[in-house]
Amino acid sequence: MPIILARIDDRLIHGQIVQGWLKNISVEKILVASDMAAKDLLSQTLMGMALPDSVALEVKAVDDAAASIIAGNYDKMKTMLLVSSPRDILRIIEKGADIKSVNIGGMHFTPGKKQLACNICVNCEDIVDLHSIYLKGIEIEGRVLPLDERTNIIPIVENEYCKLEGYK
Repeated sequence: MPIILARIDDRLIHGQIVQGWLKNISVEKILVASDMAAKDLLSQTLMGMALPDSVALEVKAVDDAAASIIAGNYDKMKTMLLVSSPRDILRIIEKGADIKSVNIGGMHFTPGKKQLACNICVNCEDIVDLHSIYLKGIEIEGRVLPLDERTNIIPIVENEYCKLEGYK
């Protein structure tokens, strides 16, 4: 079975993932694709402690995660892919991973970002990366929890992208 959910969430594993998503979708593994987390043993340990015993955790650098997905390492288990930024999921897609839809669940405000929708704050680089994902024919939807209404983020991204004439 392929990746059943590819999600951008800058907090990676936290309560909404464990209490919201894992209780509503059946996953056997979470693959965290993050260059920072792959180097941080403490972060990996804390993420693993947050998960129920029935869900395995793999933390890989983004390029290594892409290679594992492409090699079919997750084809036989229901896997949730978590990344912290649009750039990371775009890198995975550009390496050749077959991702059909991207869920944006949490891109929180930091200086230099502006809010597009609930829990979605972006800078210029994020808009360009999201637009690139859209141009590849991949659905981009915003939803914090699985029972929330799916919000098509593409019209918002397109509008913001058109404002970036100097950035393109």
